[in-house]
Amino acid sequence: MSESGSAPTVDEDDGDDGDSAPEPSWWNRSHPTFAGLVGFFTGVAFVIVVPGVYAAVLSLLLGDSTAQRLFPLVLVALLVPLAMLVPRKTRRFAQFMLLGVVLTAVVIGLTTALVIWVLVQTQG
Repeated sequence: MSESGSAPTVDEDDGDDGDSAPEPSWWNRSHPTFAGLVGFFTGVAFVIVVPGVYAAVLSLLLGDSTAQRLFPLVLVALLVPLAMLVPRKTRRFAQFMLLGVVLTAVVIGLTTALVIWVLVQTQG
């Protein structure tokens, strides 16, 4: 609280040495939903970005046939959220990250199945 009785704003000094910018008043990492939201959307981005970057790097460095043969090794990247389940400090984040990964994969799979089904039905 500031001297006027209101909540501190971004402009008020919080006692830092000035090396880092003060966090905004709405930024609250200790809120119970922070780890859940950040973990879930990290999982969504993880399942989309990691395989794409991995495939791009493989095809850039190796031939297409070798890149296709090595692509299943991208599943090794799933060890990251699984390893984060072990320490207590990262467990909640990792649980929601895995939820984001699984739900994104399910949505992509169901959408693909629906599109293929519609395409097959319109051909006949």
